[in-house]
Amino acid sequence: MAADSLGYKAGEIAKVLFNLSSRYFLFAGLFYLFFYVWKNRKYWYAKIQERYPENKHILREILYSMLTMLVFGIIIILVIKAGKNGLTKVYDHIDQYGYAYFIFSILLMIFMHDTYFYWTHRVLHWKPLFKIAHKTHHLSTNPTPFAAYAFHPVEAVVEVGIIPLIAFTIPFHMAALGIFSGYAILLNVIGHLGFELFPKGFTTNRLFKWHNTSTHHNMHHRLVKCNYGLYFNIWDRLMKTNHPEYENSFDNVVEKRRQGKLSPGTQLRKVRG
Repeated sequence: MAADSLGYKAGEIAKVLFNLSSRYFLFAGLFYLFFYVWKNRKYWYAKIQERYPENKHILREILYSMLTMLVFGIIIILVIKAGKNGLTKVYDHIDQYGYAYFIFSILLMIFMHDTYFYWTHRVLHWKPLFKIAHKTHHLSTNPTPFAAYAFHPVEAVVEVGIIPLIAFTIPFHMAALGIFSGYAILLNVIGHLGFELFPKGFTTNRLFKWHNTSTHHNMHHRLVKCNYGLYFNIWDRLMKTNHPEYENSFDNVVEKRRQGKLSPGTQLRKVRG
């Protein structure tokens, strides 16, 4: 009986880790291959920082990401176990709350996470915590998609904390949590992509300016004490923590992309492809 139970737990852990790693390498890997390997010369004009990341930094991002997925997996397994014991607010049938709530719950998770991320991110920039944990993530001054999960284990615990927060506070269906999780890694990868994909005027549009861009988070990695938001630009605008040159920097990258020109002195021969 004990051996069967141990095997079952090992199987659950393996399943969670496989799902996490598959999603991470799918999103981060495909974006990396497309922008940094396959057609990178064609799209290099959209590169926010025009130097190519060193291979040792890319390898570091991948290794820390694998450690992060282990930490994520442990916490998620504990939440799943709590759910099976009736301690979380998970429900099995969508009809129990209806499809309207199902969609609303996904949006609620996104906004909860955005607020959670902004304020925990600010805390991680407190000097003692920054030195212990968050500095590891900021070693990627010119991040690639693989930096999305490149956390110190302490920060990994903080990052995955949104899952138990959701699980113990709002009714949720596992499919809704899965959609939210997919959205989270996609936007995280785009934030660390190093290429600007959004169109001209995005940061000054009355509606779209409340959503973040790749330039926004790239500036955070390079300049550190600014641009703390994740999905949206709500808290940074309210708390006045946007870098004063954010919108100008975005416009410069977009204009460079439009003209198909690199900045003076950039050596295109270093670009792969």
